[in-house]
Amino acid sequence: MTTPLREQTHLWQAPALGDVEMLHARYLQQRFAPHVHEGYVFTVIESGAQRFWHRGSEHLAPVGSMVLINPDELHTGATAHEAGWRYRGFYPEHERVTRVLDELELGRHGLPRFADSVIQDPALAAAFSQLHRLCESGASALEQQTAWRQAVLALVQRHGHCAEPAAPGNEPLAVARARELLESQLADPPSLEALAAAVNLSPFHFARVFRQATGLPPHAWLKQRRLARARELLRSGLSAVDVALTLGFADQSHLNRQFKQAYGITPGVYRQACLNL
Repeated sequence: MTTPLREQTHLWQAPALGDVEMLHARYLQQRFAPHVHEGYVFTVIESGAQRFWHRGSEHLAPVGSMVLINPDELHTGATAHEAGWRYRGFYPEHERVTRVLDELELGRHGLPRFADSVIQDPALAAAFSQLHRLCESGASALEQQTAWRQAVLALVQRHGHCAEPAAPGNEPLAVARARELLESQLADPPSLEALAAAVNLSPFHFARVFRQATGLPPHAWLKQRRLARARELLRSGLSAVDVALTLGFADQSHLNRQFKQAYGITPGVYRQACLNL
């Protein structure tokens, strides 16, 4: 027996992103009356299709597309598919967008405006969808803040006519200090914004400098150091569950997944093999 579809909504704010409002929803019969938002609307259509009126004409947003609404623009919303539509939505105040550009000195041209109501950009849709999942699952602030900046810059550059940022340059002392801070706080890492403040750089500039120097964004470098430290602790005889607690993994299964992805075996197998040497 097929389970009937039902409408579902999950609305929350992402503290790591300055309380950007987010919505994960499936609508079947919902019809949005004409309305405006004070900030932007960025949505990724995950299934089905949406139709809406915007800027004097009707638009269709199929699965995989993104809908872009500028602040204070009147629009509607309704299903365009028999199974409704499911989407992930971001509703940032305009300051949350311009602040990203200001960090790279790209905010001189005022408020970004998007000319297209619907865009087909699979890579960008994937980036925003992944960012949404990170926020919904409570990923670290370091990872959320990095992904937010990368996604917003790509969106504005590709569809909002933004200039290219300057090359990040070399900041060896800042990178070295940041690595020390991350190494000393593996279990409870600082956010991207806190790291950047500690080395006197803007968050986005710091993230680009760090990646240029190490080949990895800060959250990915942190993951590698956690796993390397996990190997050391397992070799010393510490149990997998204690390693997970010590290093800030969500739980033992989280450690197991990341460890196996990196090394091809579980922490328990690795620990036992080391103890048998």
